[in-house]
Amino acid sequence: MREPLATRNETQETGKVPVLVIRRIREAILDGLFLPGDHLAEVELAQKFEVSRSPVREALLALEKEGTIIISPYKGAIVKPLSAAELLEIADLRLGLISLAVKPAYRHLCPADLDHAYDLARRIKRINDAREYFEYNRKFWDTILSQARRPVLREVFQQLEDRMTRYDPFFLKVFPTAESRPRHRERFLETYREGKIGLAFRIFKKIYLEAVDEVKDRLRSKEPGSGRTKD
Repeated sequence: MREPLATRNETQETGKVPVLVIRRIREAILDGLFLPGDHLAEVELAQKFEVSRSPVREALLALEKEGTIIISPYKGAIVKPLSAAELLEIADLRLGLISLAVKPAYRHLCPADLDHAYDLARRIKRINDAREYFEYNRKFWDTILSQARRPVLREVFQQLEDRMTRYDPFFLKVFPTAESRPRHRERFLETYREGKIGLAFRIFKKIYLEAVDEVKDRLRSKEPGSGRTKD
């Protein structure tokens, strides 16, 4: 049984209960407890996380600003539905930020950093749990982007990763096995560590966009009026 959210130790560590509520809501989305389109009631969330409604309200407002949920005057808060158009836009933005980071990062990455990133990439390929997938993917990119020494870029990239939370469980459904998953991270690092930065990015971009196109097609097949029932 999980301990109450607002324990003394947790509050001292983070300083803000709303931050913990955001984390727990995001974890619930990754765990499949909250699905795209699900209603998030303040009272129920406060009871679930054993906090007052005030930090829950703050957390929901922050998640709305992030793009993870939608709040309407009459329906309240819902987990934002998945969208092929949003997925493509986030993918383009991620690629733009990565392209700006890989060259400056390479000057500061040591072999141990690259070995660590490669190990994370191999683990990500085998992970079947969406929460672990999210956490290891964040560690992978943080290993590289932190060495670009562009803090604003790194912050914006992490915000995009947070917004992508809703898509991670669906990605694992589209690519359910290690054999079916794209090797964009490994292929990127295999070339990147040789100093072929431009080529490494182009290899990554090609494989990544092929995977995004597959997820996009699966999303569109589920959209109303698509005329398809592909799972």
